[in-house]
Amino acid sequence: MRYVIEQVRKEENKQLKSVIYLEIDYELVTLYDAMEAEDKIQIMKSKEKLIYLVNKLNELPV
Repeated sequence: MRYVIEQVRKEENKQLKSVIYLEIDYELVTLYDAMEAEDKIQIMKSKEKLIYLVNKLNELPV
């Protein structure tokens, strides 16, 4: 039973990592657009969100 639970958690983490990578990609595009528009507020928001997402990704078990 423990093995099954571990496998389910691994699969959930794998899916969660995929979602986080998609969010990072989207936020990078947002950051690029903000840089092009010289929108300093959005640049700061995007950088903060990217830091949050990377930290969230690093917290996940391998």
